[in-house]
Amino acid sequence: MSYLWRLFLSVVIALPLTFLTLPAHSAPILITQITASNFLELGIDKMRRGNYQEAIENFNQAIDVEKDFAVAYSDRCLADLQLQDYHQAVTDCTQAINFAPDNSEAYLNRGVAHYRQGDYPAAIVDLNRAIALKPSDFRAYYNRGLARAGDGKDSEAILDFNLALTQIKRISSLLLADIYNDRGLAHFALQDIQAAMLDFNLAIRLNANDYRAYFNRACACGRNGDNFGAVRDFSQVIRLNPSNAQAYVNRGIAQYRLGYHLGAIADMQKASKYFENQGKKVAYEKTLDLLKSLRQQISSVTEIALF
Repeated sequence: MSYLWRLFLSVVIALPLTFLTLPAHSAPILITQITASNFLELGIDKMRRGNYQEAIENFNQAIDVEKDFAVAYSDRCLADLQLQDYHQAVTDCTQAINFAPDNSEAYLNRGVAHYRQGDYPAAIVDLNRAIALKPSDFRAYYNRGLARAGDGKDSEAILDFNLALTQIKRISSLLLADIYNDRGLAHFALQDIQAAMLDFNLAIRLNANDYRAYFNRACACGRNGDNFGAVRDFSQVIRLNPSNAQAYVNRGIAQYRLGYHLGAIADMQKASKYFENQGKKVAYEKTLDLLKSLRQQISSVTEIALF
């Protein structure tokens, strides 16, 4: 059974390096020129509103005014990440680092871009640098853990997740749930199902509305031979995320193993429809093949019973 990964923690909008203040005069002052910092502030405001393309235009204007404005490159990298333009994000973060070599945020976010491109070693290098510059930033440890897990280094990933847990200053149940969920996945990859289950239980306790932890715990139940538990948790996934076709597939398999043949067929049928509607042709065809195989096996079992 397949399982899911958590997204990287990344974006923190950088504040401008300089702040504009007006001197105290009795007469009004006419501002005749917009500075790079003005454009930066406009871009930050657009980012906060979710207008990432417009934000990039403002950051471009800031850079046109001040070519070595490191914060503008760093913030433009954040907008690139939101628009999933990871190649440009790497370019912008690199420029930010060139102008401000001690910018830990730029290393952190370039690591995110590398991770999302599947370049886990490069992500780890950048996150090592981010940690060296700011050892108290739990995001860097957490993201490095994800990159190490992506690179197949699950034992090292667990160490990073542990460090992330020790560095969180303000406890947020949602953030903790994410870390426990991903540490559980690393334990799962290492075949330590008991430890994985403990982490998934913690993740669910901290965030009962995140379908991913239920999905992952269901997979752990299935690996442990607990098909009742798998059906229970995949049902929760479907309740929270009704179009999750993979949950229907996996619940169908668990139901088949329990002898609930009609339920298994119904789940496979729903899964195939969702895959088709979502344009996932390969998954759709594989589900139809699995449905056909289940029907043949059920028919064979029925014939033997009658005989």
